[in-house]
Amino acid sequence: MNWLTPYLTQHPELAVFLAIGLGYWIGQFKFKGVGFGPVTGSLIAGLLIGYFFHVPVADTAKQLLFLLFMFGIGYSAGPGFIRGIQDGGWRWAALGLLIPLTGLLTAVAVAKLLNLEMGYAAGMMSGALTESPVIGTASEAIRSLPISDEEKSRLISQIPVADALTYIFGTFGVIFFCSYIGPWILRLDMKAEAIKLEAEMGMARSQPGISSAWRMYELRAYLLDASQPLVGRTVAQAESAVAPERLFIERIRRGTELFTPQPDTVLQAGDVLAIFGPHEALLRVVESRADEVFDRELLDVPQASFDVEVNSRDIAGRRLADLRSNEAIIRGVFLKTIQRGQEQLPVAPGTVIQRGDLLTIHGLVPAVERVAALVGNISRPTLNTDFVTLGLAIFVGALAGMALSLPLGGLHIALGSSVAVLLVGLAIGWRNSRRPLFAYIPPGAVEFMKSIGLAAFVAMIGLKAGPVFVDAVRAIGLQVFLGGMVVTLTPMFVGLLVGRYVLGLNPLLLLGALAGAQTMTAGLAAIQERSESPVAVIGYSSTVAFGHILISIGGTALIWFLH
Repeated sequence: MNWLTPYLTQHPELAVFLAIGLGYWIGQFKFKGVGFGPVTGSLIAGLLIGYFFHVPVADTAKQLLFLLFMFGIGYSAGPGFIRGIQDGGWRWAALGLLIPLTGLLTAVAVAKLLNLEMGYAAGMMSGALTESPVIGTASEAIRSLPISDEEKSRLISQIPVADALTYIFGTFGVIFFCSYIGPWILRLDMKAEAIKLEAEMGMARSQPGISSAWRMYELRAYLLDASQPLVGRTVAQAESAVAPERLFIERIRRGTELFTPQPDTVLQAGDVLAIFGPHEALLRVVESRADEVFDRELLDVPQASFDVEVNSRDIAGRRLADLRSNEAIIRGVFLKTIQRGQEQLPVAPGTVIQRGDLLTIHGLVPAVERVAALVGNISRPTLNTDFVTLGLAIFVGALAGMALSLPLGGLHIALGSSVAVLLVGLAIGWRNSRRPLFAYIPPGAVEFMKSIGLAAFVAMIGLKAGPVFVDAVRAIGLQVFLGGMVVTLTPMFVGLLVGRYVLGLNPLLLLGALAGAQTMTAGLAAIQERSESPVAVIGYSSTVAFGHILISIGGTALIWFLH
């Protein structure tokens, strides 16, 4: 491969894209649900390319990409982080704080016990807690230390080595603990607990990926003749007579007149009623009692599905069952999905709505707009990114991070530009969740910033550390690997025991929360597979934002503790 050497050494950007491509390819491979993932795959690819080709890497390019990533992760996780503190229940917030803090303190203790240098300690924490942003925050903290540039480079080159050594067990450890060790300690039958919890929440079981036609909603016209018992009743009485079915009389033709009825409108013989509701309910309840007629003009009413972000205090914190019982609020609309962060929650009577949740509601446009105004803000997709806010936020955050410093042991250590940008992104993301037109960045753009920013950053870290990788593994590999096992498992044990026996959390939701606090989606998937239920996602979504924010900041704190 000597022919490739001059291209990669003279044009290092080619090596970065090669590492990203190979990294995402490596990240696709899994063994029993365990794999490296694209970010660690990019790191490994960078290490290998750097070992064979010695590619020069510009620090400016690394920092540019990492700041984009840190803003993106703060922007996306900020609403969940603030919501978890304000509305998510103090027990979930306590667990979300406890696990990252335990991980940090464990990493500090293990590093001191094994006499690891700061770089190896930071990489061990990053891989063991499967939060690659620690590579960047710890690197920046090392660069702020009053040591020589050569020493800084040497310590920073240790970080990706230790990360690569500990990441696999960091992934496997969380998966195995949440799906086997944790349930064994709690003597938990995961399937039985899932069935019990689903029953409490009112969830209906279904096969993954399969839905039935009864969830479709239609507007149909029916003739009301004199023999039917609805004649002489009001609209409100007619709708309540078929409860718990949710069927709504949206329009009426009376002779040549078309009008939208009020709840106290009295139905008369000869009326043609436009009734809206689930297809199956219309067939079962109405079809056998009234004749369907074709009336295009009566049925010519627009319907829509809108994504609505919850910010109403009257809605947040309430169960779906409580909201459903209040037809004055939700009359005429149907809830299709609930999204919290990146996760889909079950649409069940026991599911609690929180601020920041994204609800997909369906119905006739007037009803949907009325309910959306009561619930929060309609999320209207757009491709326009607020680049003014993006650029100025990163500039102000990075500048503040370099200017602000904390006294520690006689030294003044800077907060760090990456941590400050993360916090600014968190604040802007939270504000956007309350005011969707403020600093809007499309989800696709945020995901690109997070994905390409971190993958390219760790690929360049790997390229720079590649020449020392093999020697470092030989010298310190076993110590770092064993230390990483302790750092992975200790927060799991502490979180499990405190969460169950001190905080009193539901055991199945607790397992999901453990996976969330260590940001391990594969751990959630393993719990859902073993319990044969999606319900653990409720616990996962309650803590995952805490994990992303606090573990990332922990990289800076680790260097402070060890210096």
